[in-house]
Amino acid sequence: MDEEKNNSRFKRICVFCGSSSGKKPSYQEAAVQLGKELVERKIDLVYGGGSIGLMGLVSQAVHDGGRHVLGVIPRTLMPREITGVTVGEVRAVSDMHQRKAEMARQADGFIALPGGYGTLEELLEVITWAQLGIHHKPVGLLNVEGYYNSLLSFIDKAVDEGFISPSARRIIVSAPTAKQLVRELEEYIPDHDEEASKLIWEVEVVSYVPTESGVAS
Repeated sequence: MDEEKNNSRFKRICVFCGSSSGKKPSYQEAAVQLGKELVERKIDLVYGGGSIGLMGLVSQAVHDGGRHVLGVIPRTLMPREITGVTVGEVRAVSDMHQRKAEMARQADGFIALPGGYGTLEELLEVITWAQLGIHHKPVGLLNVEGYYNSLLSFIDKAVDEGFISPSARRIIVSAPTAKQLVRELEEYIPDHDEEASKLIWEVEVVSYVPTESGVAS
C-alpha cells in the first residue's frame, strides 16, 4: 500500500466543496480525512481558494502535511470566502468561469465533497466536459453518509429515461470514504462515447503578481 501511495497517477487533484461546514461533524471529518489521504499519496491540492468551511479544512490539512496548495478564487469573492491568513498559493482571477477553467487545467482529477449550488455546478460542468471529450480525468464523489444518494438516483433515472448514456454514467466514481474513493480514482479507466467531440482547452492566461499576503493579483 505504501508503494501504491508513493506512485500515484495524480500530481494534483481539484477538490470542489462548500464554503460552509455543514451541520454534521462527519462532513468536516471527511474534509480533513481527504486532505490527509492526499498527503499520504503525495498529491497536491487545487481548490476554490477559500479559508472557511470545508474549503478551509481540506486546504489546511493538505498544507499541514507539507503538500502544495493552490487556491483559485475570483477577486469579488475574496472578502467573502477568505478570512484570516490563507494557506499555500492563492491565485486571483477575474470571474467564476475563469476560476473553473483554471482549476480544471491545473488538476489531474476531481473530487466533490458535500456542498451546495456552487459545488454541484462545478461538479456537473467537469462531468459534462468529460462526456464531451474535453478531458479524460476521473471525477469522484465523496458520498459522506449518503449525502449524494439523491443526486446519483436522479442520474440513474436520467439513464433509464434515455437522457444520459450508460457510458456517460460511468464517468462518475462514488465512494463513502476518502481512502476508498482515491483508490478507485487511481484505477479509473475512461469509457466515453465514441462520438464524443474532441474539444480542446481554451484557458486565458492570467498574469498575476504575488503579494506579501500570499494572494496573487
